Amino acid sequence: MKTLYLSNDQQDIARAAEILRNGGIVAIPTETVYGLAGNALRGDCVKKIFDAKGRPSDNPLIVHISDISQWAPLVKSIPESAMALAEKYWPGPLTVILPKSDIIPKEICGKLDTVAVRMPSDETARAIIDTCSFPLAAPSANTSGKPSPTTASHVRADLDGRVDAIVDGGECSVGIESTVISLADEVPRLLRPGGITPEMLTEVLGEIVIDDAVYNKLADGAVAASPGMKYKHYSPDAEVVIIKSSFEQYKKYIDENGTSDDVALCFEEEVSDLSIKCITYGKKDDPSSQAKHIFDALRQVDKAKAKTVFARFPEKEGIGLAVFNRLVRAAAFNIIEL
Repeated sequence: MKTLYLSNDQQDIARAAEILRNGGIVAIPTETVYGLAGNALRGDCVKKIFDAKGRPSDNPLIVHISDISQWAPLVKSIPESAMALAEKYWPGPLTVILPKSDIIPKEICGKLDTVAVRMPSDETARAIIDTCSFPLAAPSANTSGKPSPTTASHVRADLDGRVDAIVDGGECSVGIESTVISLADEVPRLLRPGGITPEMLTEVLGEIVIDDAVYNKLADGAVAASPGMKYKHYSPDAEVVIIKSSFEQYKKYIDENGTSDDVALCFEEEVSDLSIKCITYGKKDDPSSQAKHIFDALRQVDKAKAKTVFARFPEKEGIGLAVFNRLVRAAAFNIIEL
């Protein structure tokens, strides 16, 4: 397959939409990460997404819409709590899970009877959906298990020759996937943290439960209720080890254990104090910058051909919880506490 490379001008948005209407799959920008999009109402198009990514079929996808009016046909009903969330945080990096309607193909849901829906704030993404006139299923546009793409060049590195087109909309502004909240049960359950923080959710919903899989490995045999819940995800080729410690202890550990084949995945302010090659993922006290740069940093690890990555432990507050969630899966929960 020859992959077509498109800009995000009006003419190329029309070309991307035409490919999607004809049953193709197209990588598109969103504010979170680049998504690999196909017609969400056609099971054959959804299967192409799974095949291109090498994604397990039990890992559900998110359906993307461009207007709130497109939501109701996709679900059995929209409770007041869901509408309140949408009115406050859509368009934006929030995904809401509700029981699905019959028009959602089984391929999207990973054996579940629910569907995840969001409305991206990225103008290019919404323009493509508008031009298609149907919702798009769109997981991250990367090889399954690898760091998510936040630029078109990341997508090209993974999926060139495996997708019909890539739309270049520049660097993603948020940099990590959307928050996923399930409203399918009595108490709202946070399944994946993201740019909409737990504190922001409680402003609207009151009580929420944070699923144990946000912090820990998904139990053996458990069904993933949301994308991003798998045991290992977002991973470079190198072994990632998270060091939970003060910076002084982290530096001492690297001095004693690091080699020229290893990399320190640290904060920008710390580079000059470390003895091995450093790749940074944002500023120490700025979790939003960490979120924006974590996936690019993990991709740089592969370019550096590192053997082992010693990663700083992020704070688990606000959007920092989302950074922790992605990093701990990249490390397959390999944490050393000093």
